[in-house]
Amino acid sequence: MLPLPGSPASSWAMYRARLAAIFRGAEPRVCSAFWLFGLINNVLYVIILSAALDLVGPSVPKAVVLLCDVIPSFLMKLCAPYFIHAIPYPIRVLLFSVFSAVGMLLIALTPPYTDGGTITTKMAGVVLASMSSGGGELSFISLTHFYGPFSLASWGSGTGGAGLIGAGSYALATTTLGLSSKHTIFASAFLPLIMLVSFFIILPREPLIRQAATVSNRSEPSHATGDEDDEGSDPRETQEDEGLLPQPSNLTGANSFRMSKNQSWGAAFLQNLRRSRSLFFPYMLPLLLVYIAEYTINQGVAPTLLFPLKDSPFRHYRAFYPTYNAIYQSGVFISRSSTPFLRIHDLYLPSLLQCLNLAILILQALFGFIPTVWIVFAIVFWEGLLGGAVYVNTFAEISDRVAKDEREFSLGAVTVSDSGGVCIAGFIGMALEVGLCRWQVSHGKDWCQQL
Repeated sequence: MLPLPGSPASSWAMYRARLAAIFRGAEPRVCSAFWLFGLINNVLYVIILSAALDLVGPSVPKAVVLLCDVIPSFLMKLCAPYFIHAIPYPIRVLLFSVFSAVGMLLIALTPPYTDGGTITTKMAGVVLASMSSGGGELSFISLTHFYGPFSLASWGSGTGGAGLIGAGSYALATTTLGLSSKHTIFASAFLPLIMLVSFFIILPREPLIRQAATVSNRSEPSHATGDEDDEGSDPRETQEDEGLLPQPSNLTGANSFRMSKNQSWGAAFLQNLRRSRSLFFPYMLPLLLVYIAEYTINQGVAPTLLFPLKDSPFRHYRAFYPTYNAIYQSGVFISRSSTPFLRIHDLYLPSLLQCLNLAILILQALFGFIPTVWIVFAIVFWEGLLGGAVYVNTFAEISDRVAKDEREFSLGAVTVSDSGGVCIAGFIGMALEVGLCRWQVSHGKDWCQQL
C-alpha cells in the first residue's frame, strides 16, 4: 500500500528520494578514502595545537607552536605545486605518512622541558609534521580532480571533522583517561597508517591508472602532422583549455603539467607562475581574506572575549577559550560537509562577512557592548560556518570553472592561501591579544590576566 500524501511515511519517502538524487554517482570507497585523507592529514595539526602548553611550558609563547605548525606547511604549499608533479601520488602518500609519523615520534620521545628536554627538538618534530600536512593537503586536493565532486566534498568533511575529533580526543585522553601528553602524542604517531590503508587499499586505483596511460600515450610522438607536438597547435585542444568546449568525461587531467618536446623546466615553471597569477583574484584572495579574519579572531581576539563569571555558564575564565574553539570547530565541520546540499558561487561575500565578524568582535573586546556571552557563541559559530564554506566552495568552484587541463595544478596551487592566511593571522594575533588585554586592564577589567 502506498503511503498517504502528507503522512510521515510519505515525507520520509520523499526525503530518501531527495537524498538518493543528491548522492547519485557517489562511490562509497572513494568517499570513505577521501574522508579519511582529510581527517588524518589535518588531525595531527589540531593535536599539536591542543598540546601547545604541554610542549613548550608556560614561559614560552604558544604562538611559537602555531608558527612552527603553519609556516613549514605554507612554504610547502608555496613551492611544491611547481615541482611535485614529478613525484607519483603513491610515493607522495608514503613519504608524507613517514614524515608525519617521524615528526610525532620526535615530539613524543623528547623529554619534557622540565626534565631537560630541548624545545628545539620538539619543534623539529612539529616542522616535519607541518611539512607533511601541507604537502598532503595540496596533493589530496589535486587528487580530487580524478575522482569527481564527491571526493572533494568528502575531503572537506574529513578536514572539518579533524578539528572536532583532534581537539576532543586529546582532551579526552589527557583528562578523562588520565594519559600523559607524551603517551597521547606517541599514540597519534600511528594515525598515518590509516592514510596508507586508505590510499593503497580503500581507494579505487582505476582513475590513476588511466591517467598514467594517458600521459604515456601523449608522450609518444605524433606522425599525423609535423606541428601537432607543439602545445596549442590543435584548435580543438586550445578551445577545450579555454573552457569553450564540453569537457570529456574520462578522468585524465594529464595535460596539467605536460611540457612540449622543446619546453624546458624553466619555461614550464614560468608558465605555472602565470597560471597562479590568474588564480589570485577569483580564488586565492577570498580564501586568504577569510583565513586572516577567522584565525585573527581565534588567536588574537577570542582570548579577550570574556564576561563576568556570574553572567556566564562557566566557573573559571580559562573555560571561555576552549568553548569558543569547540563551537567554531562545529561550524567548520557543518559547512565543510555542505557542498552536496548547498553551493556558494560568490566567494567574496562570505569572506567580507568574516571580516565584519572580526571588526564586531574587536569592538566587543574594547567596549563590551554585547549583553550576553550567548550572542558571542552565535557569532563564533557563524564564523566557523563562513570559514568552512569559503574553503570547500573555493575548490568546488575551481573544479567547475577551470579548464580540465589546468585543474589539477590549480587545485594544488590555491591551497597556499589558507596557510598564508594563518601565518599572517598568527603575527597579527600575537600583537592584538596583548593590546586588547592591556586596554581591558586599563579600563578596570583584568579578566584576561586570570586565564
